[in-house]
Amino acid sequence: MRAYIAGRLATAVLVILGVSIVSFFLTFLTGDPAEIMLPPGATAAQIEKFRAEWGFDDPIIVQYWRFLKRAVHGDFGISLRHGQQSLPLIAARLPATLQLTVTAMLLAIALAVPLGVLAATHRGGPIDLLAMGVALVGQSVPNFWLAIMMILLFAVSWGLLPTSGRGGVAHVVMPAAAIAINLMALLTRLVRSTMIEMLSEDYVRTARAKGLRELFVTSRHALPNALIPLVTVVGLQFGYILGGAVVIETIFTWPGVGLFTIQAILNRDYPVVQASVFILATAVVLINLTVDLLYVWLDPRIRVT
Repeated sequence: MRAYIAGRLATAVLVILGVSIVSFFLTFLTGDPAEIMLPPGATAAQIEKFRAEWGFDDPIIVQYWRFLKRAVHGDFGISLRHGQQSLPLIAARLPATLQLTVTAMLLAIALAVPLGVLAATHRGGPIDLLAMGVALVGQSVPNFWLAIMMILLFAVSWGLLPTSGRGGVAHVVMPAAAIAINLMALLTRLVRSTMIEMLSEDYVRTARAKGLRELFVTSRHALPNALIPLVTVVGLQFGYILGGAVVIETIFTWPGVGLFTIQAILNRDYPVVQASVFILATAVVLINLTVDLLYVWLDPRIRVT
């Protein structure tokens, strides 16, 4: 197990390094930050002075090596726009993003598991058709369109929920639901297919032959084994949600890392963009590693050799 964890950690480091290289070099394709940070009509001398002060006149390889050495120590440079260290600026907005993504994930799981189980236990019936219809619609509707429709309906027309910002529970309902709907649809289909397979296994038939109630057989025998593939998908989709939350945060003006990164890209605030991508990539890699290790805990039959 230790060798496996060491190997996975080494792979994680390589992945994070690769992401940092790609994001660093792509950032410079957005243009020269001097064009935005300096006032209109700045002279060539002022532009050169600005580039020299921030190290933008060095070769890009030199700039990346300097970034990498600092990143190892948690130093991602100073924000061009805010004049503060990039990492504390992102860390201050990370709780908002985590609140949104975790709420969306929990909401999706809370809806998908019972829907998937009901669809599997009533296969071919009206409940199954209804659950699969909901899943089909959920996977077909883009989350940004759904978010706009929610704003028009629940905020503008009915005045039930706030249109934007972060505050109480009412503020998180629409953005979390907009993210959760698509994931809920995916997980519902997964739980249904896995439960149908589990319910046909020999140990389930044996449990029924013993006279156990169907609810007990479903919840204590079939469902725990059906949750193993769910853990995999949830872990992978959590990383997808972290990235996809950028669009939802922008629509609802949710003050998270996603909105902050979009603003940094528009302002060509290179240190903030590079730090955001680096931190999010690290989070996704660590989540995937955690999912792999959860396998052994969920199913003792799985062994790492």
